[in-house]
Amino acid sequence: MGDKTQLLALMLAVRFRRPLPVIAGIAVATLANHTLAALVGTWLRDLVPQAYLRWLLAASFIAVALWALAPDRQEQQTKVPRGHFGIFAITAGTFFMAEMGDKTQIATLMLAAQFGSLVPVIAGTTLGMLIADVPVVFLGNAAASRIPMRAVRIVAAVLFLALAAYALLSGG
Repeated sequence: MGDKTQLLALMLAVRFRRPLPVIAGIAVATLANHTLAALVGTWLRDLVPQAYLRWLLAASFIAVALWALAPDRQEQQTKVPRGHFGIFAITAGTFFMAEMGDKTQIATLMLAAQFGSLVPVIAGTTLGMLIADVPVVFLGNAAASRIPMRAVRIVAAVLFLALAAYALLSGG
């Protein structure tokens, strides 16, 4: 969706020029982060009555749609020391932290709350994150300047609004 994790993937790919440990770090961090989010979502499923859960899910998708329209602020880039943990550990750590409170983490939480099926939700959201970030790692700097991010944000917002409408119209 053109968010901070894709910018982070681009930065790490350009900086380290070693796509495999960067991709492995993204995969591990996303799996850990989305597992945590899905567990919280399942807990919410037990806590919030089913009649309200559908409305909460729709509201969260609407909020994410509005959030997707706002471009992420490019934060001040700081030097990332390689340390003795290597590229994989740096990528896994930074991606895990970047995903905290991010759109995909919230979507994972809400999908787990709605459907209660941890493995498919975690697998789907993790696969979605990899589909979004792995090409960025491989394409690198050349493609980043050619992507119309405003159009990407609008398409993402429309998709989340469609998910909200589906959540409301499907009856939960």
